[in-house]
Amino acid sequence: MSGCAGTKGLICIFWRGFYNKEAFREDDFNARFLKLRENTRQDRSQMKRALITGITGQDGSYLAELLLSKGYEVHGIIRRASTFNTKRIDHIYQDPNQPSTRLFLHHGDLSSTEWVLNLVYSFAPDELYHLAAQSHVRVSFDMPEYTGDITGLGTMRLLEAIRRAGCKTRFYQASSSEMFGSAKPPQSETTLFEPRSPYAVAKVYAYWMTRIYREGYQLFASNGILFNHESPRRGETFVTRKITRAVAAIVAGKQDTLFLGNLDARRDWGYAPEYVEAIWKMLQQDAAEDIVIGTGEAHSVREFVEEAFAYAGLDWHKHVQMSERYMRPLEVDCLIADTRKAREKLGWETRIDFKELVTIMVDADLEAAGLSPLGGGKAILEKKFSHWNHWQNSVTRLMEAVEGQASQN
Repeated sequence: MSGCAGTKGLICIFWRGFYNKEAFREDDFNARFLKLRENTRQDRSQMKRALITGITGQDGSYLAELLLSKGYEVHGIIRRASTFNTKRIDHIYQDPNQPSTRLFLHHGDLSSTEWVLNLVYSFAPDELYHLAAQSHVRVSFDMPEYTGDITGLGTMRLLEAIRRAGCKTRFYQASSSEMFGSAKPPQSETTLFEPRSPYAVAKVYAYWMTRIYREGYQLFASNGILFNHESPRRGETFVTRKITRAVAAIVAGKQDTLFLGNLDARRDWGYAPEYVEAIWKMLQQDAAEDIVIGTGEAHSVREFVEEAFAYAGLDWHKHVQMSERYMRPLEVDCLIADTRKAREKLGWETRIDFKELVTIMVDADLEAAGLSPLGGGKAILEKKFSHWNHWQNSVTRLMEAVEGQASQN
């Protein structure tokens, strides 16, 4: 496991998801250090420790599953709220009182510099995957200050904490294809950024801070520039899930009309579980680098609609209407990944194509609506994901968790 250089100052001790600033006197560093690790068992001395911000999101939940399958001890940061927001990871939840537990959740706040410093000092993770953000592009126009604080400055706070702590932590920054904006496709690692939203601008700031800390302070800090990646765990306000949920609702007789924004925008859409495999691979390299991750092909929102409705036997023209409410002040017309570096450096390329992605998502939302899925999605996962990402865990148990039915077996 990695370690941090000794340091003075306040260390917060996490216990069952909370931290206690009064746990020890400020100058009693040795006591704090020993208390933090008193529950670390000898048989874990060689076990890698990973910290994931945004663990309850789409990517964070899949990444947690992948790391657990590889024998990691995984710590995830969640936001405090009056309601539970852990449905994407309820099926892998482990009782922290059990000696075999390797998944731990902690409340935190990326807007607090003090909290971020305490976090890194306390855990000294081998790998830190920074996935948390205000990640909805349209919402970023309504909340530009909050987006900049969390998505941009939150990254800087983590990097600065690693630098101050002297940790050997390997850092992954979740950069976004939205940074390219109006740049001519295909976009690669050398394409100049032309951001078209507050979200994209915040991500560009985070990208460059990651490079500055890598080149200026020799941190192992990598940017994964991920193009759009979807799954049954995609947030319900994102366009792909809006479409597939609407298909299921229309089939169930609970909805008749779907309102969408720009149908002509073209995106490079892939399957999220494959992308977290690329994320993990990036932190296993000998040197930190910035790498574009995508499929190398683009499809319009209209094509996604056509494919989803056709798979369920529906005529989309009878159900889809455009609404100005969902139009962005500035639009990004086309994003296509140049994936040569990912293939050469990581040996990574996608296995799930566009039509298969749509099939998986429609079947998942049919099942979530209490209907019988058509079966194509499950067959695709059984054929192409034989190890850690199965239909049972990726869809069925997730839907059970939403209803409060997931078992803890």
